[in-house]
Amino acid sequence: MSELRIAVVGAGQMGADHINRITERIVGARVSVVVEPDVARGAAAAALAPGAVALTSFTEALQRDDIDAVLVATPGQFHETVLLPALAAGLPILCEKPLTQDPVSSLRVLAAEEATGKQLIQVGFMRRFDREYAQLRALIESDRTGALLALHCAHRNPTTGEGYTDSMLITDSVVHEIDVVRFLTDSPIVAVEVKRPKRNSLAPSWLNDPILVLLETESGILADVEMNVNIQFGYQVRTEAVFEKGVAEIGRTAGLTLWQDGQYGGAEHTTFKTRFADAYDAQIQRWVTATKKGEIDGPSAWDGYLVAAACEAGVRAQETGERVEVQYVPRPAFYSSGRAIPVTV
Repeated sequence: MSELRIAVVGAGQMGADHINRITERIVGARVSVVVEPDVARGAAAAALAPGAVALTSFTEALQRDDIDAVLVATPGQFHETVLLPALAAGLPILCEKPLTQDPVSSLRVLAAEEATGKQLIQVGFMRRFDREYAQLRALIESDRTGALLALHCAHRNPTTGEGYTDSMLITDSVVHEIDVVRFLTDSPIVAVEVKRPKRNSLAPSWLNDPILVLLETESGILADVEMNVNIQFGYQVRTEAVFEKGVAEIGRTAGLTLWQDGQYGGAEHTTFKTRFADAYDAQIQRWVTATKKGEIDGPSAWDGYLVAAACEAGVRAQETGERVEVQYVPRPAFYSSGRAIPVTV
């Protein structure tokens, strides 16, 4: 296959960003179809990819003969309705996080994928492709600083929109930390606890922001997460790892620092699209390359299910103020031989 022809489903902020990425920076692929119910938005997104056709129905897209793979970039509540027919058609899929919004629907997706006889889904947890996270994981595995004891995480957004709800603090935001803590520690999350600091008066009236989340891993490592989505100054994701023989930190903003007029400073990211631009590029390129080989090269649907189960516990902990243990089904043999992401620095 000389060029992977991709149908992008969902042309919002994330979908449009991926369309531009595939067109401008990814080798060996092109966007052939854009599926978006909003006609104007779909046409605008399709214009980013010369030759792409804009459609309003994924069912209609599946009837075409110019689709080799699917990139799902709709809001999470619509993922299952795209994933199931795409799997039935035998198409390789990159699904933006989450796989689905709850473990029950995730298990339905796993069953549908297993019925195809092949792992077709890669889930878009892009932090696994970030250079600094890869460096931190390599450091943890090296034992150079002794055993990892704890992680301090901060995930900060400048503002949120009207559609952002309390539960989305977990399912749309902390979801990233839930996956990446397991990636760094190679150990599943077994319990979640949520505490509420003093509320930010600048947050929307319906939102209890920020929150502090405590993630417990099976290996005994604790990770605390400050989830803060109306902090005004910019977009920031930082992690500090505490070892037996030292401390490591990732996520400091790079770039020019200016000293002038008795002050110093620099620019901060204002969106995930710039903070993780290189990670998104690496993720999509590696997915394209692996898809052409009939493989996946990243988080599997099983990884997506594990995160959905932990998010369900997190929302319950958020609602009750109690420590909630995460319940998982046993890992199916079908997912026991999936490829792990090689750590690159």
